Amino acid sequence: MYTIEKAPAKINLTLDVLYKRPDQYHEVEMVMTTVDLADRIEFFLLEENKIDVASENRFVPNDERNLAYRAARLLKDRYDVKEGVRIKIDKQIPVAAGLAGGSSDAAATLRGLNRLWKLNLTLDELAVLGAEVGSDVSFCVYNSTALAKGRGENIIELPPPPQCWVILAKPVQGVSTQSVYKSLQLDDLKHPDTEGMVQAIKQSDYQGVCSRLKNVLETVTLPKNPEVEQIKQQMLSSGADAVLMSGSGPTVFGLVQQESRADRIYNSLRGFCEEVYVVRLLGCHQRLD
Repeated sequence: MYTIEKAPAKINLTLDVLYKRPDQYHEVEMVMTTVDLADRIEFFLLEENKIDVASENRFVPNDERNLAYRAARLLKDRYDVKEGVRIKIDKQIPVAAGLAGGSSDAAATLRGLNRLWKLNLTLDELAVLGAEVGSDVSFCVYNSTALAKGRGENIIELPPPPQCWVILAKPVQGVSTQSVYKSLQLDDLKHPDTEGMVQAIKQSDYQGVCSRLKNVLETVTLPKNPEVEQIKQQMLSSGADAVLMSGSGPTVFGLVQQESRADRIYNSLRGFCEEVYVVRLLGCHQRLD
């Protein structure tokens, strides 16, 4: 038996950090959505009781460091599954980019193995399990648009944002999410208008979405990575309606409504970084059959 899942990248329309919790995690509020840049994951049923992960990307570990492996192990142990699986990851999302590629792979693994192993769990049940794997995995299980609270595991689904083009640009240098959060100065933050963003999405107000893009982690990542600020300015000067860093970075995204302008921004960025993509917003459930 065999099944396939699509694991799309996410972007943060807002990212706010409220305080540090007693468990040492940060309390966050984030509005996130998905874009049409995705890993493709194939699942092959094995009679042998083992988990085998394969990826041709040299930056993707094939052992328990891989979140897809951890998701498979969690399902296997929790539901006493005797069958095994071979997980083949065709990696398209840049690694260590602030686009939740690893989390999306883990979420896709939960969905795919739920079918392959006939566990009959709901998306809500898979999302609860996802929180045990990583902070963004619960959101990625739903593959939609949502307000995420807590440490990212409390999900309130939203309608898709207004359709537009998204230009993604990732500098060569990766960013450690852990080190960014560790350096964050909580007392000095100017917080996003999270509720305003939620309302703009519900009203399909493109300009309202653009005017409320904000990510407090930029206060850490931008000073340490000047090329991120350079990319932001290049996108704006080339005609982007709004620009923001996603997650802890370093990937920057710009929003436009016209494909011709998206192409112009894409071409202007080719000298700044090698990894540039023009994609559409998804923002709602997607499955690859």
